[in-house]
Amino acid sequence: MPSLSSHPSHPPVAVASVEARVLSVDAQWLTLRWRVEGAQRLVLPAFAGRARADGLWQATCFELFVRAPDGEGYAEFNFSPSQQWAAYDFSGYREGMAERAMPRAPVCTPRRGQSVLIFDVAMPTAALSRLPAKIGLTAVIEEEGGHKSYWAIAHREDRPDFHHGSCFASHLEAPSAP
Repeated sequence: MPSLSSHPSHPPVAVASVEARVLSVDAQWLTLRWRVEGAQRLVLPAFAGRARADGLWQATCFELFVRAPDGEGYAEFNFSPSQQWAAYDFSGYREGMAERAMPRAPVCTPRRGQSVLIFDVAMPTAALSRLPAKIGLTAVIEEEGGHKSYWAIAHREDRPDFHHGSCFASHLEAPSAP
């Protein structure tokens, strides 16, 4: 699993590491996994049921950003341990935000142990514009006391900003034909 790093301006309190990866992609489903180590003080939003919601990034939230290799526009997907989710399109860097149509709601599955959280997401591959694509796997982690850290494969230097081009640091290939 690729390790994410916390932005140096917002270090975690107890979280030791956050890893994220694409588990699989086929013509029907994209499955993702985040693993949080040192989750003893992690604050998770209460169960709210599978529904679209805004502002999920204000609490513990896991995110996928997807952009065509040659494009300015991109999509943002937010997944909450509450099982709520959000999907947006942007025409450019933080411009032209619009709700993104989803053929089906993603399935968010949190599993928490004493010191670890594993968070899996299955979403319809049809929700993605086209593959291959540049992607960013990110996480907002809230710990007790309202302390937040921001995790990504790569960060812009001055402040956390998952929309910044530096965060699109991985690739997602098109699924192989069956």
